Amino acid sequence: MQLFYCPELLNDPSFLSNEESFHCFKVLRKKVGDHIHLIDGVGGFYEAEITIASQKKVIFNVIKKWNQPQSPYSLHIAIAPTKNNDRFEWFLEKATEIGVDEVTPIICEHSERKMIKYERMEKIILSAAKQSLKSKLPKINKVTSFNDFMNKNHSSHCFIAHCLPNQKKKLKNEVVSDSTILIGPEGDFSTLEVEVALKNNFIPISLGRSRLRTETAGVIACHTIALHHE
Repeated sequence: MQLFYCPELLNDPSFLSNEESFHCFKVLRKKVGDHIHLIDGVGGFYEAEITIASQKKVIFNVIKKWNQPQSPYSLHIAIAPTKNNDRFEWFLEKATEIGVDEVTPIICEHSERKMIKYERMEKIILSAAKQSLKSKLPKINKVTSFNDFMNKNHSSHCFIAHCLPNQKKKLKNEVVSDSTILIGPEGDFSTLEVEVALKNNFIPISLGRSRLRTETAGVIACHTIALHHE
């Protein structure tokens, strides 16, 4: 199924954006009378019939709408952007495909990258959502410091994955329906950051025996939660 993104459907318009129109008409060769499928980004699927087609604007009539079944869990991943931007983009793509509700880039003491390109990140998330047939897009928050993140309200079940030789629980044994999981930078969280997280009731967890890259740890965390709820 080829999906087109049309958040304006919530306001009941009947046309695709310029970018989506170009892809629909010029790349996929859709024409008047063809049926297309759309998502609104918040859980709605739509089937529509094209009434006017050009590379600048595709106009359609909605035939029917249905909602994607609600996820049995809510997952917020707070993760340090990787030094190599491609690896962070890979994480966003795979986390969206597997299932994540919210992503917050956090800047830690050992972070080497402190900026991300939001427009680029949003495009990657959208592409991954379409590919995996998801009608709801994950939310990507603004970059925030570790300390500022600690001062915000989170889910009732918060975890921190780190490599320090502290006693940890296995995430697979701690899965709940509403989780916030902290993933550190390539140099891991500092000792002080781990102490601060524990004081804020974050539970220290292990994601397995291997020492993982930041982006791999993020994907493993998403998959562990998602697999438990299958």
